Amino acid sequence: MREQKLKDKLEAINKELITNGKLDTPDIGVLSGSSGLALYHFYYNAYNPNEISEDAGSEIIASIVGSINEGYNFHTFCGGIAGAAWTIELLNELEFIEVDTDALLGVLDDYLHHIMNLDEQENFYDFLHGLIGIGYYFLKRFENTSSEELKKRYEKMLLEMISKLDKTAKSSDNGVYWESFLIRDEGLRGCNLSLSHGLSSIINFLSRLSDHAVFSEYTLPLLHKALSHMMSYKKPVADASFFPDWITNDDEKSQSNRLAWCYGDLGVAVSLWKAGNVLQDEDIKQTSIQLLEHAATRRDIKEARIVDGGLCHGAFGVMHIFNYMYKETSVEVFKEATDYWMDYGLTIDHHKDGSAGYMKWRGGDTPTYEKENSLLEGIAGIGLAILSYLNPEKTEWDQCLMIG
Repeated sequence: MREQKLKDKLEAINKELITNGKLDTPDIGVLSGSSGLALYHFYYNAYNPNEISEDAGSEIIASIVGSINEGYNFHTFCGGIAGAAWTIELLNELEFIEVDTDALLGVLDDYLHHIMNLDEQENFYDFLHGLIGIGYYFLKRFENTSSEELKKRYEKMLLEMISKLDKTAKSSDNGVYWESFLIRDEGLRGCNLSLSHGLSSIINFLSRLSDHAVFSEYTLPLLHKALSHMMSYKKPVADASFFPDWITNDDEKSQSNRLAWCYGDLGVAVSLWKAGNVLQDEDIKQTSIQLLEHAATRRDIKEARIVDGGLCHGAFGVMHIFNYMYKETSVEVFKEATDYWMDYGLTIDHHKDGSAGYMKWRGGDTPTYEKENSLLEGIAGIGLAILSYLNPEKTEWDQCLMIG
C-alpha cells in the first residue's frame, strides 16, 4: 500500500515538474536553482526511462550553460554557478550526460577562486552561500578531472582553502571553530553548529578532503580539533536535542528543537557519521547513532516543528536522513522512523493551489505557504527522496546535501 502511494505521488510530482516546472528565479544552483530540477529529471529517467524526462533535463543543462555564457555570475552552491557546475560534474560522473567537463567547467575556476578569496575576508564559511560550497565544487572537480594539469590546479586551490581555514580558526579551550554571522542584520556573530551554514559543514568538508592523502596531512589536525570543539557542546542528556544551533561570542546558546536537515541534531549526526568513518573512530560513529536514535523517538509534529514536506526542514528531508542512515547501519529504529515520516509526508499534500499538493512554509507568526519546485524546499527534492526510497541503489544526488 505504501509503495503504491509513493509511486502515485511520484507520478503527480513528475507531471507537475514536466508541465509546470519552471522556477520563479533565474538562479541555476543545485539547491534553489534550475540545476536541481535537472538532477531530478535525470534521476526520474533512470527510474522510468522516457524521452520526455531526459529531454527536460538536457534542456535545463543547455539553458544553464547559455546563461553563464551570457554573463550570469551569481556564485553560490545553493543558487549559483558552483552548484550548477557541481551538478553537471555529478551528472557526467554518473553517465547521465556525456560532456567534456574539463573544457566546459575549467573556464569557471578563476572566477570562483576569486570569489572564494573575497568570501574568506568576511569569515563567511557558509556551505549554501559561501566558501565551503565553492570548495565542495572544487573537490568534486579534483576527484573527477582527467587532466593532470587541472588536478594539480584544484589541489593547489584546495590546499589554499585549507590554509585559510587553519589561519582563521578561533581557538577554544576544547579545540577550534570558525566565527560567522549568526543573524547578519543584527550583527550577531559566533559559532554556528549547523550543517547548512556552520561547523557541521566544515567538519563534513574536512572529512571528505581527508579521504585523499594529498590533503589529509593538513586536514586531520583541523578535523580533530573541530570535532573536539563540537563535542564540547553536547549535553549529557537530551531534551529536544543534544546540541544547540549556535553559540554567540558572549557564550549564549540557542535552544534547538527542530528536527531537520538544516539545523539540529540530524545534520550534526550526518557529519559526525562522515567523520567517524574517515577517522575509523567508533566513538564518533556511536555518538552519531545516539543522536539519531533519540531523534527517531520524536514523533510529535509540533514539537519537531515539521510544517511542510521539503528536504530542508520538512517531512521528506527527515525521512531521507533516516533512510540513508538505515542503509548505513541497519539500525531498525531508523527504518521505523523512515516509514513514519514518509507516511506523514504523504498526508500533507492538501494544498489545492500547491505543486502536487505541496507548498513551502514561508515562516512567520501566522503560517504562510507558497508553491515551490526546487530541490531544497520544493517538490523536486520530495521527488528525489521518494525515488531513493523506491530505488535505493541510486542515491548519489544527496551528496548535494552533504549526506551521501
